[in-house]
Amino acid sequence: MKIRVDDEVVVITGVDKGKRGKVLKVDRRNGKVIVEGVRLAYKHVRRTQKNPQGGRLSREMPIDVSDVMLICPETGKPTRVGVRYLADGSKERYAKRSGASLGIIAPPRQRYAKQQG
Repeated sequence: MKIRVDDEVVVITGVDKGKRGKVLKVDRRNGKVIVEGVRLAYKHVRRTQKNPQGGRLSREMPIDVSDVMLICPETGKPTRVGVRYLADGSKERYAKRSGASLGIIAPPRQRYAKQQG
């Protein structure tokens, strides 16, 4: 999965289409993400000593990872994400729209380093 926690994404389908938010949690097993302020649902909470008010709390629910697109850090528009190897053999994520780096995801490996010569 190419979406990570703290990435800024935009919802591309559904009721919340067009909303932007930060990824709070990623569930790799089920292919879901939780995005800040997207797909809000009410959770009914009983009165307790910890929560004396009780009532309904608004909470984000998981959304499928295919329903969101990453925001390009350079252009500010939605983009697809690619993975490439750098000259030293380290792996990085990049925005396909602008080619901007989104960070290193694996340390350098000799096998993938480009040969000089």
